[in-house]
Amino acid sequence: MSCSAIGRELSAPPGSDAQSCGPGACGAGPTSTDGAGQGELPGYRRWHFVSSFLETPVGPVPVVKTSLERPDRVGAALVRLGVGRGRYRVAPGLYAVGAPGPESPVLVTANYKLTFDSLRKELAGLNAWILVLDTAGVNVWCAAGKKTFGTMELARRVAACGLTEVVSHRRLVVPQLGAPGVAAHEVKRLCGFRVVFGPVRAADIPAFLEAGMKATPAMRRVEFPALDRVAVGLVEFANERRTMLWVALALLALAGIGQGVFSLQRAWLGLWTGFAAYMLGFAGGNVLCPLALPWLPGRSFALKGAVAGLAAGAGVWAFAPNALAGLGLWLGAAVAASWYGMNFTGSSTYTSPTGVEKEMRAAIPLQGVGLAVALALWRLGVGGV
Repeated sequence: MSCSAIGRELSAPPGSDAQSCGPGACGAGPTSTDGAGQGELPGYRRWHFVSSFLETPVGPVPVVKTSLERPDRVGAALVRLGVGRGRYRVAPGLYAVGAPGPESPVLVTANYKLTFDSLRKELAGLNAWILVLDTAGVNVWCAAGKKTFGTMELARRVAACGLTEVVSHRRLVVPQLGAPGVAAHEVKRLCGFRVVFGPVRAADIPAFLEAGMKATPAMRRVEFPALDRVAVGLVEFANERRTMLWVALALLALAGIGQGVFSLQRAWLGLWTGFAAYMLGFAGGNVLCPLALPWLPGRSFALKGAVAGLAAGAGVWAFAPNALAGLGLWLGAAVAASWYGMNFTGSSTYTSPTGVEKEMRAAIPLQGVGLAVALALWRLGVGGV
């Protein structure tokens, strides 16, 4: 059984290597299934998306399904909410779709399972090989920036899987978003395979292959549609749970301490009004900002978030105890939205790494001043000091 289809479990035998995939490391040749289910090795499990195994010169290679099933959809939903994101990965190695042969194309991808699923579901009716790189469970674009989806890993994985014995051609189809990490001429020098950069979207791969591996200008265009932008923002609801708890405790303490040492009535008023304003800012930065991104002014995500926060934060006037507190709550919501809006500096096609640093250096001091003023106004409004 090829190790590229099996996830390593805690009971895996010491010294075994489920991350590499070569004739030696992958157990190519006869395999024992004593004590395990069909196609399984003791101590390993078989993924639900593996339908069978294809015999190759380097041993059996798992054939994956092209339809997503309930575990895939449930897993995707949880990951979108930030649950188990760091562990949502498949074993790197070689996989098969359909009944590929020596002339079938080799499509390269990352071992983040959402990325892997996005690719395999678009390959229905095709015969192809999928070469999965070890990107530590990170998608192609981000991994390319970190160089884990890169030249050395690609060349190493080609060698580890014995790809030269599986296919007769010497072409690798690499997703365009992986280009920042892959030096095509170095890949050619290191392993003898020529890199052909494929389309941005996996959905265009069938047409790309049908056209003789030629991409149209539309296939090269990087887009960031509203649905994808909102999906990125929703992850923050899970990521920021601990921050929310600390914000609530800080608001409770800041509002309660003062005249009379500590006032429970003032603490409660400060807690719920302050936290409601914070959540309006949170929604402004993580939902409204990405949704309205093309229409918000400026290129700075901190500014875009602040504008979205002013819009979302206008809701504080529905529950503000007075004008002074309302002004502080509104400003606080804008600051929170500005902070969360900056998250998109690393998630969009707008900003370079140096642009991210430049924006943060300029925005964070202003956000700090804004937060201090907001807290002072809010604190005076809920009962003085």
